[in-house]
Amino acid sequence: MQPEDKIVILTGAGISAESGLATFRDDGGLWAQHRIEDVATPEAFARDPVLVHRFYSMRRTQAAAAEPNPAHVALARLQRDWPGEVVIVTQNVDGLHERAGATALHMHGELSRALCAACGHRWDAPPEMTPETTCPACAQASARPDIVWFGEMPYHMDEIEAHLADCAVFAAIGTSGQVWPAAGFVREAARAGAETVEMNLERSEVSRAFDTVGIGPAGRVVPAWVDGILSAGTGGTTGGAP
Repeated sequence: MQPEDKIVILTGAGISAESGLATFRDDGGLWAQHRIEDVATPEAFARDPVLVHRFYSMRRTQAAAAEPNPAHVALARLQRDWPGEVVIVTQNVDGLHERAGATALHMHGELSRALCAACGHRWDAPPEMTPETTCPACAQASARPDIVWFGEMPYHMDEIEAHLADCAVFAAIGTSGQVWPAAGFVREAARAGAETVEMNLERSEVSRAFDTVGIGPAGRVVPAWVDGILSAGTGGTTGGAP
């Protein structure tokens, strides 16, 4: 890699699992107690806003109590120390990338933010929201979590696609390969000539599309990958995933 090369990294729920935040498929977590159709769609919010607000208030509390793990810290170090651009795109809504010192494009929104369904204003969410929570801009009781629910368009898609079109390396970390459009990012990056690497606890639905696949916990695999990139400096390859 050359020092001016752009690196684009997609992160999913798997990178935060070691911080104690369960993925959709984990047993015993909040998602195991609720159907997606009941808490994570616009229709669910229209049908039962009390339940949806309660669910996201619980998630907000869990995320606030979690701490970044070595994978988050390693990506923040890569973003800080790599002389080229490092773009982190995350499907996660927990804010752990920022708390580790990185910046990220949140394609599915952020638990810490609220959105007014009436006027579109966004603001920092209180720890707990209810159907009576009012918008500070228009004073309407129309607050909802600033979360992209199933059936809604992810945020920042034009910006993300532009980054995928001119990156030298694309890495996916802790993603299932089952949620679109993120599952198609590897093919977009590969068409643009990028080297592609996946890091996961197990192979995903789209592992075959990657040049290199590293299997293992994110807290071990990601720091080793970052070490390889930074030590390669101005020449050689990324060294793949450990």
